[in-house]
Amino acid sequence: MAVNLQKPVAESLHAVPGVELRIAMAGVKKPGRKDVLVMRLAEGASVAGVFTKNRFCAAPVIVCRKHLKARGAIRALVVNTGNANAGTGADGMKRAMAVCRALAKEIGCKPEQILPFSTGVIMEPLPSDRIIAGFSQLKDAGWGDAAEAIMTTDTLPKAFSTTVKLAKGEARVTGIAKGAGMIHPNMATMLGFVATDAAVPQKILFSMVKRAADRSFNAITVDGDTSTNDSFIVIATGKGPAATSPKDLAALERAIIEVSQNLAQAIIRDGEGATKFVTVRVEKGRSEAECRKVAYAIAHSPLVKTAFFASDPNLGRILAAVGYAGVDLDTEKIDLHIDDVLVAKRGGRNPAYREEDAIAAMKKPEFTVRVVLNRGKAAATVWTCDFSFDYVKINAEYRT
Repeated sequence: MAVNLQKPVAESLHAVPGVELRIAMAGVKKPGRKDVLVMRLAEGASVAGVFTKNRFCAAPVIVCRKHLKARGAIRALVVNTGNANAGTGADGMKRAMAVCRALAKEIGCKPEQILPFSTGVIMEPLPSDRIIAGFSQLKDAGWGDAAEAIMTTDTLPKAFSTTVKLAKGEARVTGIAKGAGMIHPNMATMLGFVATDAAVPQKILFSMVKRAADRSFNAITVDGDTSTNDSFIVIATGKGPAATSPKDLAALERAIIEVSQNLAQAIIRDGEGATKFVTVRVEKGRSEAECRKVAYAIAHSPLVKTAFFASDPNLGRILAAVGYAGVDLDTEKIDLHIDDVLVAKRGGRNPAYREEDAIAAMKKPEFTVRVVLNRGKAAATVWTCDFSFDYVKINAEYRT
């Protein structure tokens, strides 16, 4: 049911020198499906990441934060689907570290040079023995296969590539992500990985990953639930041209953001039960923060999202969400548009507004909700989807 989302074409995904991809069918949850991914990195690669702000974060998130904080050379990432290893206490930590030790032994590095990631059902013991046994079955893979190996309720794999011209040559940027539910900022992608062959100092990469997250995975919402496992990692292998000048670094960051935004929007397009892809744009606010706050009030509202599903212009729900967003607004200045249809003008119904025009706009699989606050020059954009019958069904039956 994905909204205008296609399976990525393998030929469109650039291999990234310095990243070796391998997958296995380890039977973590179900037999016969790709469920373990190993990304082995070249020596000297820089790695940076941002993670969920959920206080009940998963064991692999704790381990990743610790290993990245040590600022050592990360040599591999290991991802399993089918089990989140969250809400598992001390036992979950032991199992996550057992996976790190086993992979470290397999590739010849230290356990603290491994970053583990898990996604799936919460509060179930990680079958680390199956994952470790799967290391002996690893097979070479491309980015498309890697994207499939990290899926849970996703209906399609999510992958995107681009190139960027730097002073010393062309760099490649390729990324994959998974996520369809429990999507809410800080982080909002459950799992996302972007790699480039450009050479970037790790300190600069840490700044890049935060800005890229804010403009992509922290600008989407399916259901307002922040996952226990959300992680976004950027890798710079250094096997391509170096990005050292401000101009090169800015160009590379734009490419990383482009890939990240495509992946983040793919998550919304594949939102559980989604039938509409909706852009929420808030303009002319005093700050980006207040614009984002208003945008999320709209994008999180179940009443607004069910109206999107029915193409029902019960648009007072949007004004109500703007009003409870927690921003001290002058409501008599606010305009509301659905695509090009001016619904509300200066805080009240536009006299020229016709409901059939709004219905026509909302029937489209993609449309934009635009709120103009008329109090400044700042703006923010958030991407969301509707709530359908299938969203309830998928999540009611998730474990069955």
